[in-house]
Amino acid sequence: MKSTMMAAACALLLGGCATFSSDGGMNAVDSATQARAGAPARLLRNDGDRRALADQLRPLLAKPLSADDAVRIALLNNRGLQATYWELGIAEADLVQAGRLQNPAFGYQHEQGGGAKTIERSLTFNVVSLLTAPLAARIEGRLFAATQLRVTEEALRVAADTRRAYYEAVGGAQAVDYAKTVSAAADASADLASRMRKAGNWSQYDEAREQAFHAEALAAAGRATQGAVAARERLARLLGLDEAFQLPDRLPDLPATPRELADVDKAALRDRLDVQAAQEDTARVAALLGLARTTRFINVLELGAMRESSPGEPQQRGYAVTLEIPLFDWGTARTRRAEAVYMQSVNRLAETATQARSEAREAYAAYRASFELAKHYRDVVIPLRKRVSDETLLRYNGMLLSTFELLADAREQTVAVAAAIEAQKDYWIAAATLDAALGGRTATTEPGAHP
Repeated sequence: MKSTMMAAACALLLGGCATFSSDGGMNAVDSATQARAGAPARLLRNDGDRRALADQLRPLLAKPLSADDAVRIALLNNRGLQATYWELGIAEADLVQAGRLQNPAFGYQHEQGGGAKTIERSLTFNVVSLLTAPLAARIEGRLFAATQLRVTEEALRVAADTRRAYYEAVGGAQAVDYAKTVSAAADASADLASRMRKAGNWSQYDEAREQAFHAEALAAAGRATQGAVAARERLARLLGLDEAFQLPDRLPDLPATPRELADVDKAALRDRLDVQAAQEDTARVAALLGLARTTRFINVLELGAMRESSPGEPQQRGYAVTLEIPLFDWGTARTRRAEAVYMQSVNRLAETATQARSEAREAYAAYRASFELAKHYRDVVIPLRKRVSDETLLRYNGMLLSTFELLADAREQTVAVAAAIEAQKDYWIAAATLDAALGGRTATTEPGAHP
């Protein structure tokens, strides 16, 4: 009995030693985001951290942002992401709590009657919590590790969304600039058509065509402006910024060659954090199933020491064991439930793996297709349109073509240039989507691309 009580005392002492880590689990998240997204993750704990962040953002906001700058700001300043970081604090609190045993219970009973007085004192603690504490701590440890993976996954999702929103915003602003240039040219051509019509050199039909093109150019510029404003605001929300920020005037150039990636589906299974988190969940549920089977019959087991004394009589000492008798509940429902939860987790893991492989293949196919399309516009369509324009201008100067034909060629060229800008933007968005589908950036920069 003495040795049992000593063991219980040691267990209580060790259970009280569970403490919180100095970083709250953020070091692992920070390392992963730096390796996969190229930017750090920090938990802002107080006003001092906020002021330090403001000092860090000030030089970034003083110049046009790069895609990497945008991701850096989002990982530090996005308030929704900061709320997600605090999930680590909740999970660590549960982990520390699992490492601490339940508090012992002290009982005191005083009886007096018939000239006799009895005082009974008892100290009890839950033996099941003592026996299962190591397993419970391991289970909460797996849950904490899964939480770290999910928090990191959310940070990488925000990073990927920020990159896509960045290219949408830059491409949208570039499209607006070009649309305004086209609108100004269309305004000039419409004015020329009006004067030519008044001079009797153009027909009513030719004048109407130029005026229609001018009206359509104005509408296109309005749509482009609306789209650019929406894209910029989406980026601002991801950055967590209410203040103004600058963007470059044009999208980065296409790389010389696209990335060649083999077995993208295998890379997704290896590197994606949602797959790793699902694996951790399945392992944790398996451990919970083992716990359910271990405690199937022992639902309440308490061990306690008692001391009883009466005036004028020697003290009496002993111990008491309380064991729940499985008369009505044999624990089969709990075991069946644990098995069902485990099989549910296994199937969700399989689903996550299937989706990861499929998304990786789809993203890589879209990446290669968007590169080929943007390259086709850059290397074939735009040079051909320039040759046609040069030849048209040459023949116009030689009085072989009319002003109307020159303006018609200019209209066709504007359509090609606008499509080329859109294809270039789609490529960079597809590159960011591919990175996300593979669990992080596959390269620091695109080969041959200009920042």
